[in-house]
Amino acid sequence: MADEFIKGFGILTGAGLVWLTLAGWYQTPTFFMTNQLIAPPPEPGNVFDAISIFLIDVFLWTALLGAFTFWILIPAGKEVAAALEERGESN
Repeated sequence: MADEFIKGFGILTGAGLVWLTLAGWYQTPTFFMTNQLIAPPPEPGNVFDAISIFLIDVFLWTALLGAFTFWILIPAGKEVAAALEERGESN
């Protein structure tokens, strides 16, 4: 279980750091406003801005779904598989 925890934690922190950096660059118009990191991004000025703005959502969902997968789905799947195997051996 520690293996799944550290994998999920690594995905959460790695993708979260990239999301935080990109959202800070593109979704924070000024540091005196209250909607930092969640403001709508500006219109992209070039192709690199467009890719970066697209990657903001990609890294946010990667962080959330990666942690959810390794912390909840994989351990639950292992428990279900173990329960089914135990149930099959008892019959």
